[in-house]
Order: sequence, then structure tokens, then C-alpha cells
Amino acid sequence: MTIPIVSAGSAPVVVPDLAHLMRPGTLQLAALPPLSLYVHLPWCLKKCPYCDFNSHEWGPAAGQLPEQAYLDAICADMESALPLIWGRTIHSIFIGGGTPSLFSPAGIDRLLADVRARLKLTPDCEITLEANPGTFETDRFRAFRAAGVTRLSIGVQSFNDRHLQALGRVHNRAQALAAVAEAAQAFDTYNLDLMYALPGQTLAELEEDLQTALALAPPHLSIYHLTIEPNTYFAKFPPAIPEDDMAYTMLDQITARAEAAGLARYEVSAYAQPGHRCWHNLNYWQFGDYLGVGAGAHSKLSFAHRVVRQVRFREPRLYMDNARAGTPVAQHQEVPRADLPFEFMLNALRLKDGFSLPQFAERTGLPASAIARGLAEAEAKGLLVRELQQVRPSDKGFDFLNDLQALFLADSA
Repeated sequence: MTIPIVSAGSAPVVVPDLAHLMRPGTLQLAALPPLSLYVHLPWCLKKCPYCDFNSHEWGPAAGQLPEQAYLDAICADMESALPLIWGRTIHSIFIGGGTPSLFSPAGIDRLLADVRARLKLTPDCEITLEANPGTFETDRFRAFRAAGVTRLSIGVQSFNDRHLQALGRVHNRAQALAAVAEAAQAFDTYNLDLMYALPGQTLAELEEDLQTALALAPPHLSIYHLTIEPNTYFAKFPPAIPEDDMAYTMLDQITARAEAAGLARYEVSAYAQPGHRCWHNLNYWQFGDYLGVGAGAHSKLSFAHRVVRQVRFREPRLYMDNARAGTPVAQHQEVPRADLPFEFMLNALRLKDGFSLPQFAERTGLPASAIARGLAEAEAKGLLVRELQQVRPSDKGFDFLNDLQALFLADSA
């Protein structure tokens, strides 16, 4: 697919060709999937040494956060994207970062008002805001709720002060406990983020974190293995983290303790009480569509005969300049037909319940025969379970998820 390029200073600007997107193609999508909105607010008080997200430090010495100018850019970004999603309804909104809770409640209120003025939301639209305890102030979470946020995701990571310091977090145990308590009072549902396999972490220390977290009775728990990502501080100066065997033992401990507390594991890293699964993340994992606005945000959008991906400009100032000019997109490409099976399976196999074969056809526009060979090989290796039209990872497949997903790479067929 050829995309016109125009110049914006020193940076090339991608202009999506709407007419091309509407032309016939090799895919046949009978219906478009649900659509979510992701909004990226890129600033943090401090860059964590393990973080490879598009986040930028904005410490107290930097002066006032350019909140209104950035929200102006978000607004212009949404308007430029309207032709691509015209007539579609937004089922969920996720405001991520960075540390979105650095923005004022008034700023979040303005953001959501701008969204509602341009996009149609479902009456029960889930609206999640990421918040860090280091930006916590009394009644701030209540103000976010009053602005229209329905769900909070709190980046606790650990309740151990030594581990928090090793992770470069700006909060301590006391602040984490206070933030969760405030969230429980202000919101009907919220998520608590934890990490495991931390530098020097023992099984006993993990158990202490789990006991503290579960005693707070969070409706939703996300627990991630600390991974050393390229181009991070930890990649340059790797800490000593638990070996793989210990990490697997930790994960078994997490799952057992969470499920005993009524938090069912429904995705590789997610546990929830009944009725508290994250709809926004489920839409990702079920290969739904999402429009991403904000610096470095990613989009995945479906049309009748193709699926496309977009990436916004990463650097905040460059993004703001281009968004206000109506050209926020830095990369735009059609997903090759041969790559769609792997992209679908990369997401759907993260779910404990897996997916149905009709859902694969509906979301990719491909026949189920496109994954028949991979399914047969995965089933033969004991990584997959098939029950009529339903396909799900086995317990072994969940433990060796990367191996299972790799069976659906285009060059492995």
C-alpha cells in the first residue's frame, strides 16, 4: 500500500489514503469488531529503569506541565482520525502513560468532554485511568471519578520499600497503601498492578507482597514478571533477578494465592473477581479495534477488506506540532494477509478461555483453514485444547506461551 508523504520540517508525515482503505481487497470481514480508544499521556515524575514505554521525565524543576497545549493536540488528533472510524461506537477508553494522574482532574474532565463531543460512547463505556501512588493526593481520585473516570489502575508494583527503591519508583509502601484505600472508596472497580521476580526477591518476600495485596481485596489484579527490555537502564546495567525456575515457582504461588482469594486467572497476567474483568484489555486480546491518540500511541483499525496499524509521533513536542497541523501519524501500514494469523494468536492465546474458530474468521477475514496446520501441531505437542469450535491453551501451553504462539508465525507454516 502506497502512502503519500508530505514534509513537516525535518520529519516525514504520513497521510492515510482513505479512498484506498475502502477499496476491495483480499480479506472479507463480515463485520467490524468492537472499537476502543487509547489516550497516551507521556510524562512521568521519573523514568523507571525497567520501563521501555514512551514516557518522558517531567520533574518539579521542569516547571508547569503543558497540560492544555497537549490536550489541544489530542483534540486535533481525534478530529483528524474521525474519517477512519466514522459512525462507530467507542466501548472503552484507557488513559495510559506515562503517569496520567500527573494531569489535573480538571484536565481529565476536559479530555473526556472533548472525547464525548467527537465520539459516540456506549452508555456503560469503561473509562480507565492509570495512576501512580507517587502522584496521590487526598481526594484526587474522587475528583477523577467526578470527571467521568469509572476505573482506576494503580501502579503499586510492590509493597516492599527495598524493592520499590530498586525499581526506581517514586512512592513507598505507605503511599501505596493509602492510594489503594482511596481508590477503594472512590471507585466501584479498580486494578492493582504488581511485579514479581524482582532484583533479590525471595519467595517469602513475594508472599508478603501477595498477603498485603490480597488483604486489600482488589477487584482486579495484574501481576507481571520483571523483564529486562532493550534500551532501558536495566539493559545497560542488569540487576540480579531470580532464575527461570524460581520465577515459575513464584507464578504458581501467585496463581494459587489469587484464586484462593476469589480472583480467577482469565489472562496470562490478569486475575479478577466475577464481573470485574477489564473490558478494554479483553478487546485487545480478542483482536478488537482500537484508536490510539497521543504521543507514540498505536492504533489497530479494521475495514471491510483490510486491517491497518498506525503509530503517532513519539516525541511529545513533535507529536503536538504535527497533531495540531492535522498530521499526527508517523507510520501507517496495512497488516499483510500472511501475518494476520500470528497477530490474532499472539493476543487470543493469552486468554485462558481462548477463542472460537468463528471469531478468528470474523476478526481476521480469513478462513479457519489459515491456522489449521498450527492448531494441529500445537495440539500434538499438548499446548492446545480443542473443544468443538472453541480453542484454548492447555496448562502446559499457558506455561510455554511463547512456544505456542510461535507455531503460528508466517514462516513456520
